[in-house]
Amino acid sequence: MSDGDDDTTELSPESLDERLNEATEALEAAETEADLDDVEATLDEIEADIEAADLPEADDEDEDDPAEELSSQVSDLRDDLESQRGPYAEDAIETLEEAKSTITDTRWTEQGEGEIVAAVESFADDFGGVLDASVSVDGDDEAALTAAIDEAISAIEAADLDADEDAETIADLIEVTDGLTDGLDDAQEWDDLETREKLQAQGFYDVLGHYKDYPPELSALKEHEKRGNVDMIALAFESFQSGFMEEYCIEAFTRMNDPAAYDAVEPQAKRRNKGAIKAIGKMGAEEGVEMLVDYADTDSDPALQKVVFKALGEIGSEEATQPLADKLVTENENVRSAAARALGILGDTRAVDPLTDVLADDDVDSVRASAAWALRQIGTETALEAAAEYVDDRSYIVQREAELAAEFLGDDVEPEATV
Repeated sequence: MSDGDDDTTELSPESLDERLNEATEALEAAETEADLDDVEATLDEIEADIEAADLPEADDEDEDDPAEELSSQVSDLRDDLESQRGPYAEDAIETLEEAKSTITDTRWTEQGEGEIVAAVESFADDFGGVLDASVSVDGDDEAALTAAIDEAISAIEAADLDADEDAETIADLIEVTDGLTDGLDDAQEWDDLETREKLQAQGFYDVLGHYKDYPPELSALKEHEKRGNVDMIALAFESFQSGFMEEYCIEAFTRMNDPAAYDAVEPQAKRRNKGAIKAIGKMGAEEGVEMLVDYADTDSDPALQKVVFKALGEIGSEEATQPLADKLVTENENVRSAAARALGILGDTRAVDPLTDVLADDDVDSVRASAAWALRQIGTETALEAAAEYVDDRSYIVQREAELAAEFLGDDVEPEATV
């Protein structure tokens, strides 16, 4: 920054712009890291002076503010400066560290496993031609491959390469390490496979002697169900995007009635997969109640709530009664209706009073009809009498449920009409 009050008057847009032009010329002429450091120091000084200067404001809205325009030029020059720096030996090391992570964090196919070995072996050969150092690949497992890369990293660190004096060697190293990255990118990952290829690789189709149904997946599913192979049904459930196949898997889990079936679908249910939640309900898995009760409060996803409510009803655990009853007064009328029906399926007599209140007070007739239906499903005399009181209701759908309740009670009950 300029010193003294008189000197600050020299900090005009014109003088600062001239200094930026000089910095641009210096940057274009820079050949070494030291030269670039000098340009960076100059830019630091100019930037400080821009902040300190009492620069005029733009005359009108269409003109750029001088301070902003100058600061933008400084920023652009800094970007150009950084692009001229390097490459550095540290860049090659960073690429190799990322390659190690790729090898260990990626699920490779059998083909891909061979391809990554070939990529590391090719890198090791090329690396020896750049640095006078030997890198050996002693095996084809992840540990051997990453150990070879660690050898290369250690050799680069020991070489203590200078960005200016060893620029050509560093550039060759960057080319070799980038080649390793390209080789790993080209290797076949598990995620590259289509669904059928993945299932084939995991033995899903091994049970097929011949195809009886189309698609072959259905034949395989039927055979796995016959053999009690819950893990293969779970694999199909997770893999297929077909609603038909998902529904078949749910039905298969239910028919198998195997505790292992719950373990197979639980991970999907924890991800709030509606099909998995439906399967848990169908199989009546009480171990899923705690998880499903937690989902009952997901008011932001009414579609999920409806599936959860029905599953809780089908499981029939009384632990779900209060959480479901709490949803009889929620804002969404479809959710209220689903909660009422779930309570009817569950059958806990403690739900009679809250369902009776819904039948009497809810503003939506479809919700009231669901409450009446639920009371019929609970089926105690008290529940039936509560529903039967509405045989003369204003709503036909409520009236119909009330008539069915009255019919079940018989002639001894005389329902009172409601207004």
